[in-house]
Amino acid sequence: MGNETGFFITVEGTEGVGKSTNIAFIQQLLAEQGKELLVTREPGGTPLAEEIRAMLLSQRQEPVANDAELLLVFAARAQHLAQTIKPALAQGKWVLSDRFTDATFAYQGAGRGLDWQRIAQLEQFVQGDLRPDLTLLLDLPVEVGMARASARSAPDRFETEKQAFFERVRAGYLRRVQEEPSRFAVIDASAPLANVQQQIKDALITKLGFVG
Repeated sequence: MGNETGFFITVEGTEGVGKSTNIAFIQQLLAEQGKELLVTREPGGTPLAEEIRAMLLSQRQEPVANDAELLLVFAARAQHLAQTIKPALAQGKWVLSDRFTDATFAYQGAGRGLDWQRIAQLEQFVQGDLRPDLTLLLDLPVEVGMARASARSAPDRFETEKQAFFERVRAGYLRRVQEEPSRFAVIDASAPLANVQQQIKDALITKLGFVG
């Protein structure tokens, strides 16, 4: 996996799948197990990376070139890895991140139509061999997630995209699952919350030997 000590868990999904609620649930589960846990997010996770996040998400008049968007995402990730993720893993901590590189394949690759192999090259350049130990993909029909997200807050630059964009993003996530099935647990996020959280708990037990 590239990290010898701590565990690295990522949570992925399109808009409105319930990442925040379920990250809090995972945080509680791992705390009950006595795990030392760092919770973070992408883009973001350090002051500089959060500034890049703000640049990426803010509405703006100037069209953002797809390659510029991709490189900003990886610039934020390089800082996040250097300052936050790698030091925590080296200390034996568990790291739980709201999104990571699978989101780049899904949003910039599938959503924007950028070359998959170019993203893979940047992944290797920025991350080396480091990959998540477990990725929980909260999967939901796009129209359901968009309805949930629209009821939540004013949309950011990505959330104003049309449904077709998010259909491509969802397909991109599912392609990632096909490419690396052993790393993923696909969670049916359309189920009632208690059921979703049982699926998450079962995935932690199955994938990580977590004691339920």
